[in-house]
Amino acid sequence: MKFGIVKERKSPPDRRVVFTPQEIVRLQGHYPEAFVKVESSDIRIFTDEEYTDLGITVTNDLNDCDVLFGVKEIPVDALIPNKKYFFFSHTIKKQPYNRKLLQAILEKNIELYDHETIVDANFRRLIGFGRYAGIVGAYNGFRGFGIKFDLFNLPKAETLKSQADLLARLKRQTLPNLKIVVTGFGKVGMGIKEMLDGMKIKEVGVDDFLNKNFSSPVYTQIDVLDYNKRLDGKVLDNKDFYNNPQEYTSDFERFTKVSDMYIAGHFHGNGAPDILTNEMLNASDCKIKVVADVSCDVAGPIACTLKASTIADPFFGYLPFEHKEVPYTHPGSIMVMSVDNLPCELPKDASEGFGEMFMEHVIPAFFNGDKDGILQRAKITENGKLTPRFQYLQEYVDGK
Repeated sequence: MKFGIVKERKSPPDRRVVFTPQEIVRLQGHYPEAFVKVESSDIRIFTDEEYTDLGITVTNDLNDCDVLFGVKEIPVDALIPNKKYFFFSHTIKKQPYNRKLLQAILEKNIELYDHETIVDANFRRLIGFGRYAGIVGAYNGFRGFGIKFDLFNLPKAETLKSQADLLARLKRQTLPNLKIVVTGFGKVGMGIKEMLDGMKIKEVGVDDFLNKNFSSPVYTQIDVLDYNKRLDGKVLDNKDFYNNPQEYTSDFERFTKVSDMYIAGHFHGNGAPDILTNEMLNASDCKIKVVADVSCDVAGPIACTLKASTIADPFFGYLPFEHKEVPYTHPGSIMVMSVDNLPCELPKDASEGFGEMFMEHVIPAFFNGDKDGILQRAKITENGKLTPRFQYLQEYVDGK
């Protein structure tokens, strides 16, 4: 079986790759029947020479490959008909800007597998860049805090080489005794926690966080029932929240009264209540000064996330009493970081981690008859049609 690693063509450029040179060597060692070709690229974090030095074929022609791996969307004119493709298509939520991409995939008889749809038998995602979003998002949050209060000026994450470099820079800074609240226990949330623990910031329980003062920085990582409550006052369990989100309202205001920084790494399901509202941010006793929204749901559960910011310009100000964007230097503003492609700032580490996950969870399926159903569940299109799991996209494809 021939696999191809495509050149990333989306703008702004993405330097990540599904497989590093070392991971391809490992793949071909484990599966001698596999052959991997790499499309030449002048932007990839690993150079063409780093692949060829390990005996990997670098070429401008992937037409003879059976399966093609990329990170971001493939431009329509670069799609090769009758192939299997893996990449983040950003179509499964019916994103309007990629309707033509999905239409072209069907017209070209391409089998599409989206990295987001690679799940286990319980439909839990198996691979992704979430951990690295959390790592970079936490770093950016502290970078923003230093800029806002003129305490320190950290370099941009994209100018540093690794997570170790990010942590080394953070540990040099002297922080006031601020309180940091973190939402999320998935890959993103645990990436955030990894950084806070790496900085030796003390983790405390919810009650202590809400009621005690500390002489050094502390953080608390909160679950859905810590910041949501049932409208009828009953206290049940997480399963009830996920099954009946309409019966809940946000209880996050108790954290806004004591927190200096909020780092958001949660997953926000359909129908769940908003978490941080404009009313909370506009309250006279709101202490939050910096919001690092790693989850970045624009116009979603966090009122100050008015837009996705960019790696080039990651910070903006939010003026609660007018619910609008202002310069982050505005004295009445809350500083917001809402970059939606954070792992791009740490392309080497992110690529290494992604390749390891892909090697563990996806590649075996090509050689064991897909005995665990990994490929079957992930497949969005086949024979020019949507697969049963993704029939809900038909109206989207039809432009309705």
